[in-house]
Amino acid sequence: MVSFQSDIAFRDQVRAAGKLVTLSEKLGPATVQKLRVLLRAAPDADAALGYLVRLDEANPAALQRIVRSPAALQFLVTVFAYSRFLSEEVLQHPEWIESLPQAGDLHRVITAEEYGKRLEARLAPLPLEDSPSAQLSAFRREQMLRILIRDILAYGTLADITAEISNLADAIVETTRARIRAGLVARFGEPRCGDGGSSALTVLALGKLGGQELNYSSDIDLMFLYTGNGETDGTESISNKEFFKKLCVRLTDWLSAYTPHGACYRVDLRLRPEGTLGEIALSIDGAREYYRSRARDWELQMLIKARVCAGDRQLGREMLEFIQPLTYSTTLDFSKVEAVSEARMRIHEKLAKRRGKKDEFDIKLAPGGIRDIEFLVQCLQRLHGGREPWVRHSGTLMALFRLWDKKLLSEREYGRLASAYRLFRNVEHRLQFLDDRQTHTLPEDTDELELLARRLPAVQLGADNTAELVHAAIERHLSAVKEIYERVVHLQLPLHYAPLSAPATPQLIPEDKATPAPDDAVSINLARAIEQRAPGLAATLAQPMSLLGRKAFESFLEQALERNPEWLEWLNDDRILAGYAIDLFEHSPYLGELLDRKPELIEELRQMRERPGSRVKYGEMPPLLAGPGDVRRFFTREMLRIQAESICLRTPIFDTLHRTSDLTDCIISTVYALAVDYVASNRGPAKADYQQSDQLMVIALGRLGMQEFDLGSDADLVFVLPEADADEMVFWTRVAERIVAVLTGYTADGTLFAVDTRLRPNGGDGPLVRTDASFKEYFSKAAEAWEGIAYMKARAVGGNLAAGTEFLSELQALDWRRYGQSGRSKSQLRQMRIRLEKEQGPENPLKAGRGGYYDIDFALMYLRLKSAGIFFPVLNTPARIDVIEKMGHLERADAEFLRDAATFYRAVDHAMRLSTGHSQGNLPAAQMQLDVISDLVGRWTDDHLHDQPLADELAQIEKRTREYFDRLFGAS
Repeated sequence: MVSFQSDIAFRDQVRAAGKLVTLSEKLGPATVQKLRVLLRAAPDADAALGYLVRLDEANPAALQRIVRSPAALQFLVTVFAYSRFLSEEVLQHPEWIESLPQAGDLHRVITAEEYGKRLEARLAPLPLEDSPSAQLSAFRREQMLRILIRDILAYGTLADITAEISNLADAIVETTRARIRAGLVARFGEPRCGDGGSSALTVLALGKLGGQELNYSSDIDLMFLYTGNGETDGTESISNKEFFKKLCVRLTDWLSAYTPHGACYRVDLRLRPEGTLGEIALSIDGAREYYRSRARDWELQMLIKARVCAGDRQLGREMLEFIQPLTYSTTLDFSKVEAVSEARMRIHEKLAKRRGKKDEFDIKLAPGGIRDIEFLVQCLQRLHGGREPWVRHSGTLMALFRLWDKKLLSEREYGRLASAYRLFRNVEHRLQFLDDRQTHTLPEDTDELELLARRLPAVQLGADNTAELVHAAIERHLSAVKEIYERVVHLQLPLHYAPLSAPATPQLIPEDKATPAPDDAVSINLARAIEQRAPGLAATLAQPMSLLGRKAFESFLEQALERNPEWLEWLNDDRILAGYAIDLFEHSPYLGELLDRKPELIEELRQMRERPGSRVKYGEMPPLLAGPGDVRRFFTREMLRIQAESICLRTPIFDTLHRTSDLTDCIISTVYALAVDYVASNRGPAKADYQQSDQLMVIALGRLGMQEFDLGSDADLVFVLPEADADEMVFWTRVAERIVAVLTGYTADGTLFAVDTRLRPNGGDGPLVRTDASFKEYFSKAAEAWEGIAYMKARAVGGNLAAGTEFLSELQALDWRRYGQSGRSKSQLRQMRIRLEKEQGPENPLKAGRGGYYDIDFALMYLRLKSAGIFFPVLNTPARIDVIEKMGHLERADAEFLRDAATFYRAVDHAMRLSTGHSQGNLPAAQMQLDVISDLVGRWTDDHLHDQPLADELAQIEKRTREYFDRLFGAS
């Protein structure tokens, strides 16, 4: 036995000693001595040693080969000490490390063209029609491993690293685009313009990818533009619009599809013209018209970072040349500075509500952080880019240099801003490559902070980084950036602007704009046109209308005048219908914008007026929906109908949520059937005689599981397969992947809803589809209390509903035996609730804060567990309260209060979703928005829940909710 005494800073010296002795016996003392040298310099020696032992256990031959190369051994320890997600990849693919020393390219930046050739060679054996998503994700992670080693060992600068991450993304997008195009051309022919020439697609990168400053775990912001209208020249001819739509939808689906290596990229298309409601691919002429006449100021500003990343380069360059005069000023136009500054202040206001302890940092959004530096740079570029084209550059660091080069920043300002940006981005990178998570927040745990400090480059802060030193440096840089921002921006202020009332709170509204415009219902010209053509509507519009929905309503009326006068006739002839339209535009900017973009949806309001309630029984709809496009259009129409009735007809809140859930069930069932047909047609099951139908069970948890799904909710789904069908696991996994892809994919008709599959056993690391037997095994032995109890809010929504319901009944019986009878769940649930309050409460107080909705939810979960032996296929919150009260676990007064509190919280949440289209964590600060939300909440709650200002009512309910929670679980 080899003796061991460590001079390495292990957290657990005894355990580490045992592991090193074991490795010494297998690898030899000389190799372990090399390891000790590397571990002594590693920021997390415990993690590195743990992964070394795991690699030895899993693949001892690979470890033996790696240790023969000093370089490969150094790379191995580096990855194991810095990145958990890449360490797991190396355990599965040790050859990735073995190949690096011989590659000869670690000391240079690999271009997008080189990455493209490597990827093309990797994909060459794969048929064009097959999705390469798994290969794309694996290729990305293998290359990220190489880039991380270059980063950690300082083989490249920060600019080199971000450029190379961006090059990799460019190559993956371009290679995938080319494969998809080739497959579509083979089927439909070449897309042709009216003059017979070929129609091309260009892909513009925006955001960090556009600036070639991509993070390790960034979304990629893309915009798709094609040459012009026409048709393909194949025997199966389709329009160019349809051709490029198919190409872009498939590209987005393939890049974002779930694989054993995770998704390749999260693709964000929301920056395209018209946002999520716009066409996924737009003609060049259409894009030019949009940016020339309708684009908002922030849309022009974000094009500073636009860059051609794939497709036809010349076409993309022509588009960018067209946009530049619209983006950059030829004079010092302060209105553009004002727009940027106001956006910055809104972000800071939102962040101030989210931040908890004063020593917590969001390195991106904190005042003086990454976002502020980028805003400042873009602000100066817009001000000076018209007369100084040299400052037009999409990258932040290069733009900073060019602004200094043109004396638009002093040397001191440039030095401070560049230094801060490098530090913040290095911190951001080390946060993200640890677990491949898109995070910007410093950890709260002291040990994690110390590890982060040790992972930062020594050249940044010194060789002996500590958490205190990093905190101090961050605070110093934040302060410097804030000071420069205020001084540099406000030196541009014209004299008629008010002076600063405080250093951090500038007055940005010019005196001649300090008073809002009058509350005219519609503009003068539009009003005259309506008076002539729709006098009845004109009388209705004489009432004042808030500014909140006026612009979208005016735009809708203008379209009605131009596109379909019948819409105007409907509103003119029916004052109640006109009142519904005004009500919707005033109380829901989100739905108002939807009607503005798709004015034909006014038909849904008319149908609602004539026949309230759903036009169809959702369970009978699947046969009528022939494809994903039909599904999305149906979902959009029905969702608008449900939400409009919620506003205009004052539908009780839980009735609205039930209807939204029924609609979502219909969508999932329909997509399930489409996915089975799609996979069967393209691949089919392994056994020729296998009869696939509804064997797979789609289980919904969370809000959908309780039939409380809402506008903008995520669907928490898991996929369960009977043990008898386990031999066809590959087939059903493809079906599940197709379901997720269709539900979450971007198209010209928008998206359906987000899907979260992480509530399955082992979370995101577990297989997407598991057998019912493996589920039961996991929940009987390995699941934590919160996992089991989460399935008490679950129901079958797709596939074999009867089998799914029976499966959940058996699963609940397991939970009850494990937790309900033992009584262990009470303390575990309380601990989890308090942890969620600490982690999520500052950002989302309505749900996770003290006295928030989670207090009610956790209380009901615990009380239901007492009676878990009685299975209910579905219970929403009011039904849960009723059942628990009837079983004697709730006093009548407590039950009545919990019903009121749950109704109030859901009403507030629903009102804010109607405003923005997604969930919000706190009440809005703007009084106008608060008034609208208060009005809506009053429509759905009893008088005693809105007899005082909304904020006061909320505070009172939060206080009483926490008092009940403490009474049930015991105060801390």
